Order: sequence, then structure tokens, then C-alpha cells
Amino acid sequence: MSFEGVHTPLVTPFSEDGEIDHALLGKHAADLAGRVSGLGIGGTTGEYYALSFDERVRTFATVADAAGGKTYLTAGINATTTKEVIRLGVEAKRAGLSALLVAAPYYAQPTQPELLAHFLKVDDALDMPIMLYNFPARTGTEISDEVLTRLLERPNFIAMKESTGDIARLHHLVTHYENRLVLSCGMDDQALEFFAWGAKSWVGGASNFLPEAHTALFDACVKHNDFVLGRKLMAQLLPVLELLERSGKFIQYVRYGCELAGVPVGVARAPLGSLTDEERGAFAQLVKPLIRNVR
Repeated sequence: MSFEGVHTPLVTPFSEDGEIDHALLGKHAADLAGRVSGLGIGGTTGEYYALSFDERVRTFATVADAAGGKTYLTAGINATTTKEVIRLGVEAKRAGLSALLVAAPYYAQPTQPELLAHFLKVDDALDMPIMLYNFPARTGTEISDEVLTRLLERPNFIAMKESTGDIARLHHLVTHYENRLVLSCGMDDQALEFFAWGAKSWVGGASNFLPEAHTALFDACVKHNDFVLGRKLMAQLLPVLELLERSGKFIQYVRYGCELAGVPVGVARAPLGSLTDEERGAFAQLVKPLIRNVR
């Protein structure tokens, strides 16, 4: 097992009182474990920023208990300080998770030398396989070539989820870091372009509710090099993925997608809200034809 393949960044189910529904989280993780290559806990899709430290730690344990040994488990441990990131990483390691997802500390906006020092301290403290997460629109800080080059000198920095949305950046990473980096698609509506340029990983939020559609596209492009079929499959998925990435309501749509697939996971925590009736109706028309094995 590795960072390659389709990895689902798990949504965090909330009950009507706003608390985490750990029973449903475990069930959802166990169900997906046999349908995708890996699961992520504590990512953006899981609203890690809206959870307390203790809540995040408990989600690590819940997913590890439900799916540990069945699939590759990656813990998102991002936080605003190096100390907090390491604290979360210690708990993820204790829970038995396979690897870590680490982004630039959000809001702090460290300089590139400060960012490099942060990543190195995390690696020194935790010694686990790491997927970097380059998402400057969310964190305020890009992972530069200088930082990436230094990190790749260490064995634990294996992969990077690239989420800038800049195709030129994709081209640059492929042509400058080929065979040194597992490149993961982090901009879902560009998955076909990532695969055409050799990416072998996809961390896709919509695989919470459309796992087969994601794995079919991945298999066609990456395993079978069949981009005729890949374009056909992407054309079916694209309206859903474009809406997620471009609407400003990514998490709300993923949550509703889970509901459409028979896994009602509740509403997002404030300040995020719910979809309008019109948005729900339009999204349902796009998603329902793509759902298999509705539970």
C-alpha cells in the first residue's frame, strides 16, 4: 500500500446536536476501505480546522479501528504552529496510521526558510511517510521549488498533493521532479490532465460518495493508459467536480453527495452553512446517475 491510487479524504459526520458521529465515521471508513486505495483523516474535506485537538485525535482512533490494516491511512495533521502539528502527528502515529499529510501552517504565512524548518522539524519528530499538501489559496503560503528540493533529499517526503489549480505548475512539477515525487491530483476537475502528465495519485473529496466513478477514471488512465475511455469517464464526472471546485461550497456539496449515496453525514459546522433547495436539486440531477450500489 502507498500514496498511489484513489485516496478519499473522509468527511466528518455530525449528528443533529453537532457532535461527531463516530459510529457513522467508522462505518463510512470501513465501507470505503475496499473500494478505494486509501483514506485520509483530518483533511480539509473533514473540516479539521473546525475540530478541537481532542476531536481530531479521536477521529484518528475511530478510523484506525474501523479500517486499519484494510487500506492505507493518512492523517492530516495541519495546524497553525509546529508544536501543534507534531502533537497531532504523535497521536496519529500512536493510533497506527500509515502516513501523514502536511501543509504549510495556515494563516501564519511563514517565509520559505521558516517553512522548510517547519517541515524538517515535523519529519525529525515523527519519522513517517509524508505527503506534502500545496494549497496556497487555503494556507496563504506556497511550497516553493527550493523547499521541495531540500525536502526530497529526505526519504520520508514521498508525495505532494498539488492544489494550486495552475496547469503550468503541474507541467513544472512533472518535468522537474519526475521519478522523485509521487504527484497527487488535488484539483479534482483537472484529474484527467494530471493523469495525462503521469500523476499516479488522486485525493478526491467526491470519492466519499462516488468511489467507483473515481477508481474507474484512475484505472482507465493510469493502469490501462486508455485516455479515450478516460475522456469519456471524465466528461461524465466533470460537471460534479467543476461544481465542487468552483462553487465556493466544496464541503457542503460533498456532504450532500454523501446523503444522496445513502450516507447522511449532517451539515457542516459554522461558519459554513447548508445548500439551498435549488442547489440541492441541481446537484442531485448531476450525481444520481453516477451513484452505484446506493445503500
